[in-house]
Amino acid sequence: MKLHVDLTHNPYDIVIKRGALSEVGIWVAELWQPQKIAIITDNHVARLYAEKVKLGLEGAGFEVCVFDFLEGEASKSLTTATKAYEFLIKQGMTRSDGIVALGGGVAGDLAGFIASTYMRGIHFLQIPTSLTAQVDSSIGGKTGVNTPLAKNIVGSFAQPDGVLIDPDTLQTLGKRELIEGMGEVIKYGLINDVELWQELETMSGTTQSILEHAESIIYHSCDVKRKIVVEDEFEGDVRMYLNFGHTIGHAIEQTAGYGKVMHGEAVAIGMVQLSRVAEQKGLMPAGITQQIADMCIKFGLPIDHEPWEVEELYTALTHDKKARGNSIKTVILPKIGQAAVNQIPLAEMKDYLVK
Repeated sequence: MKLHVDLTHNPYDIVIKRGALSEVGIWVAELWQPQKIAIITDNHVARLYAEKVKLGLEGAGFEVCVFDFLEGEASKSLTTATKAYEFLIKQGMTRSDGIVALGGGVAGDLAGFIASTYMRGIHFLQIPTSLTAQVDSSIGGKTGVNTPLAKNIVGSFAQPDGVLIDPDTLQTLGKRELIEGMGEVIKYGLINDVELWQELETMSGTTQSILEHAESIIYHSCDVKRKIVVEDEFEGDVRMYLNFGHTIGHAIEQTAGYGKVMHGEAVAIGMVQLSRVAEQKGLMPAGITQQIADMCIKFGLPIDHEPWEVEELYTALTHDKKARGNSIKTVILPKIGQAAVNQIPLAEMKDYLVK
């Protein structure tokens, strides 16, 4: 399966194919001329896939090196980026060379950020291996790193030259890591894809059902994001819809300590918490919060988090990228399959944090 991200200046394809990792050399050779390639990945994914990808690329005529970092959200930092810059300099990487991001969302965001800033920008490719990365973070060109005060607050928009998704890599994920990705999948059904939501309703919620439906849920999720990104590449309008549940979710991730609550888990909690209050305020239809909560629970996602410190969460929210002056944009659902932006005063956001 293939989806085309038809951007005016940076069009590219998303390829979704079981076993695609075995054909990585052929895929890259169709996109790039022979050059140096730096694979950027974490140490866990490196053990699983780096050698396979490296050999595939070398077989296609590329000169390949590997930079790996300690797995985990804490490594998505300027400190790790600086180490990567030094590695690239020592490897003699130039503007005509490229980076391959291999791994989950941390590797993809970090590698994309490094590619967009090294020598003021070199090209890169995304090979996501986690469900969260395959359905969401590898697509659309958002790159970035965290700081102790805010998630993804330092970053850039930089589109890859292509995205290669092999659903078979999901089989090497731990149970929690696989389930975490369903937070983003559920979000896509809620904001834009009733057909995806209906497919999720038919699934049993087990990890086996996720693996069996992987190609379909990845395709549907990528298709939603592709269409939204093409319409609004730099998040001036409808791309905000992709942030449903993320405003509170990012605050949970940051206050809990990066990595303590996984991204998809935080999104699930954020979707349920925001919807509950929005429903009480009459901004979302009655009963929709229970539907969202039931779906999250079915797939094993959390819908609550402890400790729940309102003031700490509110402080984190004030650093959110969606804040504009004294207001912040949140995403609500007029109905399942449809999203809308609700701009509210920052002070009112405290209402959405009260249980």
